[in-house]
Amino acid sequence: MTDLIEVRASNLVGAALDWAVAIVTHGKVYGGADSVLCPPEGAVEMNEDDGTLWVCSGGFHPKGHWSPSTDWSQGGPLIDKHGGSVQHDRGVPLSTRYSAGPDGDAVWCYGPTPLIAFCRGLVRYKIGDTVQVPKELMP
Repeated sequence: MTDLIEVRASNLVGAALDWAVAIVTHGKVYGGADSVLCPPEGAVEMNEDDGTLWVCSGGFHPKGHWSPSTDWSQGGPLIDKHGGSVQHDRGVPLSTRYSAGPDGDAVWCYGPTPLIAFCRGLVRYKIGDTVQVPKELMP
């Protein structure tokens, strides 16, 4: 992993957002100096070559991509686990069409999809308004 940069949780998107969600849900992302031959099953590991995130199988081969901000099979259970809510807002730009956040959060985040809005809200609630992410993951 290269340098970390500070980004507002409300501006996170793509792999950077998924990376921040992994920090919230798993405590760390394996890779770089933290890399181990076989990270524990269910952990998230970053491929240093292309910045992709993978769910670890506990063996040599990953289970699949880690992308809770676009994959309902990963992001949906997070909404349930954290008692989240999502609201569709009509008449606003597509980039802020949805607002969402976990239970107990008084300030929700916006996004173009329910999963992006919720993941931003979860990261903001658990980490704060800003989060440090690997700069190569930012678009």
